[in-house]
Amino acid sequence: MVPSPPSRRKTRKRPLPWSVRLLLLPFVALFLATFVIPIFYSLWTSLFSVTSGGGLGLSKSETVFVGLENFVRVAQSDAFWTGMGRVLLYGLVQVPVMTVFALVLALVLDALMARVKKLFQLVYFLPYAVPGVVAALVWAYLYVPQLSPVVQLLERLGAPSDVFLQQDALLLSIANIATWSWTGYNMIIILAGLQAIPRDQFEAARLDGAGELRIAWSIKIPSVAGAIGLAVLMSIIGTVQLFNEPTILRTISNNIDSQYTPMMMGYNAVSSDPGFSSAIALSMALVTGVLVFAYYRLSTRLSR
Repeated sequence: MVPSPPSRRKTRKRPLPWSVRLLLLPFVALFLATFVIPIFYSLWTSLFSVTSGGGLGLSKSETVFVGLENFVRVAQSDAFWTGMGRVLLYGLVQVPVMTVFALVLALVLDALMARVKKLFQLVYFLPYAVPGVVAALVWAYLYVPQLSPVVQLLERLGAPSDVFLQQDALLLSIANIATWSWTGYNMIIILAGLQAIPRDQFEAARLDGAGELRIAWSIKIPSVAGAIGLAVLMSIIGTVQLFNEPTILRTISNNIDSQYTPMMMGYNAVSSDPGFSSAIALSMALVTGVLVFAYYRLSTRLSR
């Protein structure tokens, strides 16, 4: 006789204790208040538009339901797609450069002695601790021809006075500010992945005659591929949301207008047409989701 298989008992999931639920309650409340509710509010707002009319010499504004008309306006807006193309071009240059810098710094710090490592880790991370607006103001000072010692030095070498604020150089100037601010942050992410690699792998590789460069290329970089991917993913999201740097530089450059990036375009439309502004924000989120999905599929295919 064939022995009957042992009976499988259905395992019931134990409910979370009330103490755990109470600890999770503040997070859930903040998540709903700062993330979920604003998304639904934006969806609701995007279905309305503000119309202005006149009567007896007095202007009158009225909020009317327009359905998906605001999204149609965004899709047909040349300014939106021009700004989106501008930030995507910016990201194609800035994200790879910043990621390479962050990876190199993380590899260097991982190879240093413990005492020196802490010092340089703090130095590289300090720019991220500076608020983005303050960082943009500092770099704007270095870009202004009348104030910047860097520009004055370049002028003596034959460069134009607006070398950093020319139309062709603006994206690079903005990318320089973002790279200075965020490289240290991404370095910390990659360095955390490097610190999790068992040290005995390095010792075994050294016994086999591998040098530090070989260890970094064959062991360290493949082991932190996930951390690098996370850094790139977050950088892609930040690219579409480019706002602080061009907004500050707009005060010193005539080559930047109020619609230079989609985020600036949506921000400047909040007071006059909040429904259109919400449609811009949601359209940006949709474009970001498409980019993230494309990056995920590409990275998954390359990792096979």
